[in-house]
Amino acid sequence: MTTLQSVPALGTHPASGSLPSRAETRDQLSRATYDLLVIGGGILGISTAWHAAQSGLRVALVDAGDFAGATSSASSKLLHGGLRYLQTGAVKLVAENHFERRAVSREVAPHLANPLTFYLPVYKGGPHGAAKLGAGVFAYSALSAFGDGVGHVISPAKAQRDVPELRTDNLKAVAVYGDDQMNDARMALMTVRAAVDAGAVVLNHAAVTGLRFTRGRVTGADLKDSTDGTEFGVTARLVLNATGPWVDHLRKMEDPNAAPSIRLSKGAHLVLKRTRPWRAALATPIDKYRITFALPWEDMLLLGTTDEEYEGDPADVAVTEADTAQILDEAAFSIKDQQLSRDLITYSFAGLRVLPGGPGDTSKAKRETVVTEGRGGMLSVAGGKWTTFRHIGRTVMNKLAALPGHPLAEDMEPMNRLPRKLPLPGIANPNAVAHRLLVDGPAPGPRMAPDTARHLATHYGSLAFDIARLANEHPELAERVHPDAPEIWAQVAYARDHEWAETADDVLRRRTTLTIRGLATDDVREGVQKLLADRD
Repeated sequence: MTTLQSVPALGTHPASGSLPSRAETRDQLSRATYDLLVIGGGILGISTAWHAAQSGLRVALVDAGDFAGATSSASSKLLHGGLRYLQTGAVKLVAENHFERRAVSREVAPHLANPLTFYLPVYKGGPHGAAKLGAGVFAYSALSAFGDGVGHVISPAKAQRDVPELRTDNLKAVAVYGDDQMNDARMALMTVRAAVDAGAVVLNHAAVTGLRFTRGRVTGADLKDSTDGTEFGVTARLVLNATGPWVDHLRKMEDPNAAPSIRLSKGAHLVLKRTRPWRAALATPIDKYRITFALPWEDMLLLGTTDEEYEGDPADVAVTEADTAQILDEAAFSIKDQQLSRDLITYSFAGLRVLPGGPGDTSKAKRETVVTEGRGGMLSVAGGKWTTFRHIGRTVMNKLAALPGHPLAEDMEPMNRLPRKLPLPGIANPNAVAHRLLVDGPAPGPRMAPDTARHLATHYGSLAFDIARLANEHPELAERVHPDAPEIWAQVAYARDHEWAETADDVLRRRTTLTIRGLATDDVREGVQKLLADRD
């Protein structure tokens, strides 16, 4: 592994340099009175903070762990319309999801999302027939205004050319449709950056120890910085609880008698090395409602997901042996055994879907967003789909504007007067960025490797040029973090200085792909921790 020299934080934010120190951010949070304090740095909280800051409100965002540190980086990595919702007749919902999917992947973050063709295999004796699925994917593509082509049916032989590990025994036909894919952690971090660019003040690894009350109203929170134990507080006119699976925990801080408002569903995934390249994804029906996915993602294969009610501590959610066996067994319906060897598994992860409270099978539940107001005036928001994160942010803002007495309405710009499709930082054509990175490499040194250039382009967009400049100025940072991954050490320094990375896991799991590739070795972790320690 490369011996890294000390690379101090460079410059000042927000130009080409580093973020304020944690002490400076804590001081800023403590001194001001904010219009809105968002507790929870998952995508719902991040999106709301972004939209609130755009509207002119003074916004603070805090999270007990890392941004997107839980459910928001444990998704199936899809931006999709929700094919299964057609089963329940939710045509309007699918159309709305498609609108948001297209907006994000085409106009808001084309550098962070990419189109993905899906093959839906129809096996003899399966839960759906070829005619039904053919009609379904046609209707699905029609609801997307045929922006991804026309849903149709192809032969098993043609499908196997794109998915070489496709099981063809008893395979009658393959339905085809289009959706989009992303790296959820990277999308969330870019949205945090957008919120900060719009004026929000953010701090991760800052846990709420209690709520502040003024005449019975929630007016802020007391917090503890988990990196050094510093205690501080934030005062705000309104507090938004966006803590995801922990939403009822915070509601009980406001009102010990608060009734449960949500239930949780656990979704587990496996990441495997690919035995051969895949040019399409598989979506295989397991029963009338459930689909198991096999997705080419980050040069790996992502399998999942499970769907079962979860009643434990959200902090303890993990992939069990039963989850692993279920995912591999379900994948075996359509994937050959050699691709499903346990020896190929590099990583596994589990997240919790937040669903509206009530009875019923979680696999059939709609992914609705629940917004409630507590007796102390704290708003709580939970649930929804990654695909509609911008819509959820706007929905919460409209709720804020309509609160009794309109406490914030006169200080905020209405949502319908703000840009509808404001892009995320770094927006650019990733192919053009990758080309530039390859062509404009450092004159005296070796050119950037094609896989690194492509990785930077599709994870940072035009911000990749900042990482390239950092690598040019510090040649040791141009070297790979691990020989089998595209990431370079400049990304670690960049995560430290620009992306709020505090721990090795922040870098290895969410700002790079080293953990999911199974490459977060002790040597790599030690090198990352050393570089993080050089921030001061």
